[in-house]
Amino acid sequence: MSIPSIFFSSKDDRERIFHDEQGASTLIALRLISLLPSPLSQPAAIVCIGTDRSTGDSLGPLVGTMLKEKHLSHFHVYGTLEEPIHAVNLEEKITAIRSIHDDVFMIAIDACLGRLKSVGAITIAKGPVRPGAGVNKQLPPVGDLHITGVVNVSGFMEFFVLQNTRLHLVMNMAKTIANGIYEADRKLSRKEFWTNTDIVKDRHQPF
Repeated sequence: MSIPSIFFSSKDDRERIFHDEQGASTLIALRLISLLPSPLSQPAAIVCIGTDRSTGDSLGPLVGTMLKEKHLSHFHVYGTLEEPIHAVNLEEKITAIRSIHDDVFMIAIDACLGRLKSVGAITIAKGPVRPGAGVNKQLPPVGDLHITGVVNVSGFMEFFVLQNTRLHLVMNMAKTIANGIYEADRKLSRKEFWTNTDIVKDRHQPF
C-alpha cells in the first residue's frame, strides 16, 4: 500500500477518476496512453503490488489476475492472486522483471488510503509508487508511472483499516482499472494496425 499522490498534487481533480463514474474505464485508457512513451518501442510491464491476505491491499493482485485473463498484447503482467508481489518479495521480483526485459517501462499498481471524499478514486500519474509507505514500511520505489486506488480512509490504525476494507469496493475498482488497461491495449493495437497499413500504402504509391 502506497501514500496516495492525491495528498500532494494540486492537479488531482484533473488526474483522478472515480471507479463508478460514467466512462471511467475509457478515461483510464486515454490517460494511460497519454503517459506512455510514443512510440512504445520498449517492453512494458504492469507490476501489481499487494497481497490477498488483506482485503484493502488486494487491489493490485486482483487487477493482475483480471489482466492475465485478458491476454494483453502490449503489456507483460506481474503480480496476481496466485503469485503476488508484496513487501517480502518486492525487491526480488523487480530484479527478476528487469533481468527478463531489457530497458523495461514499468507501470506500478497499488492500493492506498486517503481522504474520505477520495475513497474510490483512481489516480494515474508519472513517477513511481512507494509501496509500504502508507503503513510505515521502507521499500524501494517502483514504476515509471503508477496507478493507485484509494480503498479506504487514512490517518488511524492503517493495518486495521486495510483489513476491514470492503471487498465489494476493491473488486469494483479492480474491474474498472483492468478494463481501462485492456481498452488501452486494444487502442494501441488499432493504432499499430493503422500505422502499418499506412506504411504498406506508401510503399505501393507510384514514384
